[in-house]
Amino acid sequence: MSALVLDCSIAAAWCFEDEAAPATDALMERVRDEGALVPALWHWEVANVLTSAVRRKRINVGDASARLTLLSALPITTDGDAVGRAWRETFTLAQAHRLTAYAAAYLELAVRTGGDLASKDIDLLNAARAVGVEVVP
Repeated sequence: MSALVLDCSIAAAWCFEDEAAPATDALMERVRDEGALVPALWHWEVANVLTSAVRRKRINVGDASARLTLLSALPITTDGDAVGRAWRETFTLAQAHRLTAYAAAYLELAVRTGGDLASKDIDLLNAARAVGVEVVP
């Protein structure tokens, strides 16, 4: 099985019960068993999702901290090469597929590593398919 590149939208689905689905639950099991890859920005994106949820009173600070603790226990590897590719490969992918640079960072990582891409972002999934990256769920 290929490496799994995990975007923030999947992690967010794990953090909120109303976003849970069998497909995202299966992805959590896959990450637990096989690990995943993320660009460094994933950490800030996840923190931002939880910060916004606290501000909107969707969850409290304690619940957000607990979710971060659970996520940090998963075997998720942060890619160290993405930053050096931001102004070249990532920028090019963003332009070619009309993505944000943030979304293109996940696509660049999946292309470079030959990994599957897990996302709920339709534009990102379509771009991945267009360049031959396997997508899940």
